[in-house]
Amino acid sequence: MKAVLLLAHGTPEKVEDVPAYLRNVTSGRPLPEEVVKEIQHRYSLIGQSPLTCWTFDQAEKVAGELGIPAYVGMRNWKPYIGETVGKMAADGVTQTVAICLAPHNSRTSVGLYRRAIIGETGNAPFTVDFVESWHDHPLLIEAFAERLRAGWRKANTESGATLPVIFTAHSVPTRTIEAGDSYETQTRHTAELVSASVPEVGSGVWRFAFQSQGASGGAWLGPTVEQTILELKEQGHRGAFLQPIGFVCDHVEVLYDVDIAFRKFAEEHGMKLWRAESLNGSETFARAVADLARQRFGLQAKA
Repeated sequence: MKAVLLLAHGTPEKVEDVPAYLRNVTSGRPLPEEVVKEIQHRYSLIGQSPLTCWTFDQAEKVAGELGIPAYVGMRNWKPYIGETVGKMAADGVTQTVAICLAPHNSRTSVGLYRRAIIGETGNAPFTVDFVESWHDHPLLIEAFAERLRAGWRKANTESGATLPVIFTAHSVPTRTIEAGDSYETQTRHTAELVSASVPEVGSGVWRFAFQSQGASGGAWLGPTVEQTILELKEQGHRGAFLQPIGFVCDHVEVLYDVDIAFRKFAEEHGMKLWRAESLNGSETFARAVADLARQRFGLQAKA
């Protein structure tokens, strides 16, 4: 039996789960107590991260597109990838296409998902075709462009000016890139393709920035969103429109980092910030994921 396996980062259901969740993220390495409390505070401000709900919604849409089951596995929280793989085997799955819902390949993300599938034995109980990256898939670019076009035009009307656009993706340690990781190149390429799909943006002012730099030691990729906001202010802009193209649904990096922290920073410096709606339940995005699986399975497109 064929099935699709969608992989995501995972998120705790409640604030009290954050310490255990963070231990999974760091593979047991302890974090300073103040860091844990700060992350708990951020989760408390957004109520609950909808990442799990949106991922299951996306899986349902993909299954509907393909006519085969679509399963969900999370790397750092429930349902854990290993548990999902076991359920798939019990359900009779013999072949799967595994798609990481982080379209840009990095050993700090995609590489860890692959290892989670094969587990300690080094072998999955069924054939796995792992999609390494899909940052330039036409339907993914179209999905982002749809959100950008609608949100940016509305924001321009509200602001009374043509707003510069800041595309963002999650930062990673610079040592990762120095070791030959393609993540930075791929994220910037996605931004270029999305901007080109909305000519009014592509011919105007847009920037790329990395967000959500980690608390661990060492340098992380920049420029930061804060640096970029200040740069745009110095150029005479009084507002900006932000689109995270490294994430495919709402979660704490969007609902807190963008909607709360970056907006507050912008206001403190006389700027106003708008953002694009996340892909979330986008039908175009679901078609992008389904097309990836369809190509790998050699299935016919839905009539």
